[in-house]
Amino acid sequence: MRKYLTRALLIIVLLTGSFFYWKYFFTYSEGYRAGLLQKFSSKGTLFKTYEGEIILSSVQTTTNMAIASEKFYFSVTKEDIARKIEKLQGENVVVHYTEKNGTLPWNGESPYIVDSVVIRK
Repeated sequence: MRKYLTRALLIIVLLTGSFFYWKYFFTYSEGYRAGLLQKFSSKGTLFKTYEGEIILSSVQTTTNMAIASEKFYFSVTKEDIARKIEKLQGENVVVHYTEKNGTLPWNGESPYIVDSVVIRK
């Protein structure tokens, strides 16, 4: 009986660990987004995280105003990337992101984690 309980417990631990890895650490997708960096801030009650939003525009005007747009919400976990993004508010940027299946409180509110940023020319 003890052998069956040990095996059952081992299977439960492996399944729980696999699910936890898939939900919070597995990279579901990655890619680039380009647009106007509208907002970037540090926020949170218990865990301070860096959160931002980019206006993704499908139609541009000559006055650098987005007409048909949607917002891309993202989080930043690395301090050096956050400092770089803070200086680029109001600029057209291209960010590289990885998307996770879920979020942990200390990684931010968004499943999109930005790991690099450059100014769009």
